[in-house]
Amino acid sequence: MKVKRAAKYGFCSGVRIADLKVKRFAATGQRGAILGQVVHNERVVEEMENLGVRTVEEISEMQEPTIIFSAHGVPPSYHDEAKSGGLQVLDTTCKFVYDIHRESKEALVAGDHLVFIGDPNHREVIGYTNDLDPERYHIVSTVAAANAVDWSRYERIKIFYQTTLNADDFNDVVAAIQQTAGKVERADTICYATKENQDAARVLARDPEIDVIVVIGGKKSANTKHLWEICREAKPSYLVQGSDDLDPEWFRAANVVGLTAGSSTPDYVIDEVEQRLVAL
Repeated sequence: MKVKRAAKYGFCSGVRIADLKVKRFAATGQRGAILGQVVHNERVVEEMENLGVRTVEEISEMQEPTIIFSAHGVPPSYHDEAKSGGLQVLDTTCKFVYDIHRESKEALVAGDHLVFIGDPNHREVIGYTNDLDPERYHIVSTVAAANAVDWSRYERIKIFYQTTLNADDFNDVVAAIQQTAGKVERADTICYATKENQDAARVLARDPEIDVIVVIGGKKSANTKHLWEICREAKPSYLVQGSDDLDPEWFRAANVVGLTAGSSTPDYVIDEVEQRLVAL
């Protein structure tokens, strides 16, 4: 059985830098804990714990002197809370996430009403909105949600996207907003790696040679789930965290298996899955 990888897949630069920062910190022997998963991948979290850097869900749980903010970013108030509690901060927030924090702040100062397209429960989106006046923003991700809002109330609207999404997939949501809104502007802050991985997944799914596709990533990884949704539209597709999740029955009639991975999936996990597939 042959394995064919997507042209683009796996760790993006932001995740790779966050992973490296935490490993360098751990190598110095300092004590710290990560607020939430440093990236949405269980293998990475396990690796960090083995290095002595545990994960906490609240700042109040901190026992270590250094708190680590993940690649997803946090609300600005979290920095103040950590410092007022006497904590040192190691910030691994992705550059693209910080771009959205900066540009959304500028839009607020200019008097714009903010619209975030994404998951309201995703830590990245919480980071953008937690400290804002609820009257100054909306979070939507479907046409139905967009149609439920009277956008004519706002003279100017600025739209931002969760970085793990592909803006092209939400054109219908933006169109629904534009129907009743005044001036609508979209921020150009999409992570290039997300778009490249998704475009490559579409090419992989359309490849006539491929019979089955395996998508690798964490349970909580939004971008990995979206890769799987793209692939399953065209081919039988399976979402796994690692090689142990592979079921040989999936591949009994397969000659070629496509392989892709979310931007929080380490290279060694992808290699393990491919090796297991070849062994089948």
